[in-house]
Amino acid sequence: MTEQWAVRTADSIMKRTPRLYEARGYDNKWSYDFGVVLKGFEGLWKRTGDRKYFRFIQDNMDYFIQEDGSIRGYHQEEYNIDHINNGKLLFPLYRETGQEKYKKAAALLREQLESHPRTSEGAFWHKNIYPYQIWLDGLYMGSPFYLEYLLAFENGEGLDDVTKQFILCEQHTKDEATGLLYHAWDEQRVQPWCDPETGLSPNFWGRSLGWYVMALVDVLELLPDSHADYNELCRILRDTLAALRQYQDEATGVWYQVVNLADRKGNYLEASASSMIAYAMAKGIRLGVLDQSWLAPLDRAFQGIITEFVTETKEGLINLNKVCQVAGLGGADRRDGTFAYYISEPIISNDQKGLGAFLKACCEYEQLKDPDGQQIGESSNAGV
Repeated sequence: MTEQWAVRTADSIMKRTPRLYEARGYDNKWSYDFGVVLKGFEGLWKRTGDRKYFRFIQDNMDYFIQEDGSIRGYHQEEYNIDHINNGKLLFPLYRETGQEKYKKAAALLREQLESHPRTSEGAFWHKNIYPYQIWLDGLYMGSPFYLEYLLAFENGEGLDDVTKQFILCEQHTKDEATGLLYHAWDEQRVQPWCDPETGLSPNFWGRSLGWYVMALVDVLELLPDSHADYNELCRILRDTLAALRQYQDEATGVWYQVVNLADRKGNYLEASASSMIAYAMAKGIRLGVLDQSWLAPLDRAFQGIITEFVTETKEGLINLNKVCQVAGLGGADRRDGTFAYYISEPIISNDQKGLGAFLKACCEYEQLKDPDGQQIGESSNAGV
């Protein structure tokens, strides 16, 4: 039996921040961070059967989801793909409770995707304020929700539109020399951060790659294996993880903030990216998309995460350290995507994105190591 890092981490989160939206810096906003944490709680609830984890999800979501299905603080006209992420929790909430407000809220988010602006080839813009841009981050925020909604409420029609997002993203962001994916691409090639010829941002940011591989395994869990693009998404996952495996730190088993520049002064080992990559490895193995040769790098990664990033307070609470607080491109502060930029962002402890990714990694890793543990609930791609 592996140590229950997932339980200890979830219990620490519940004790520290019973209301995620009231935590420092969140100010009751509809932030995508909550969805990362709560998906970890969903996995733990399904694994343990402990209803306190489901209640934590419901309590945090119910602050935002109103009885008429409207969402506090959500503005569809912003066309922000990040704002779709929390909607993933609406499916288990609706399945468990039957409350129509959750279905209505999911329909509201689905409505955004109906009219969300796209590139000329049909890839969602990252945000209305970031026109004609594909960011790796956005694949995690939007695609798993979109797929599950189509399966649950639209008879599985239009799945090609989901798989196309990944195919276009890889096509435009992949570096053939390393196999890694650049953080973002501007179709119009006008952003100050992009190469005027390729439209690409200049670096491989660890967490953006983490978002992308997490999105792939979450979609592959839901996508019928009979779908025409299923094998192509499997290939993209294997290729991207194989590229990341080449940059897994020899000494620690984890990954750097700027993935391919380990020796450059100021670069650092980063917890959220490492947790996301470990999650994708573990889930990929569980789904049968990755073979058993991935167990050794996964073990190294998970043990490295514990050794390098996790500490315990005297009260027994789990801390996750060395998390990049935020990183992006463009905007009012003109984030330029340079190496100097990525290492300049604050490095903090117990960031919700990092904790959520770590909790998800723990759940998947412990399930892989203890496959006979309790499982409850419907399969994730069951109809609602």
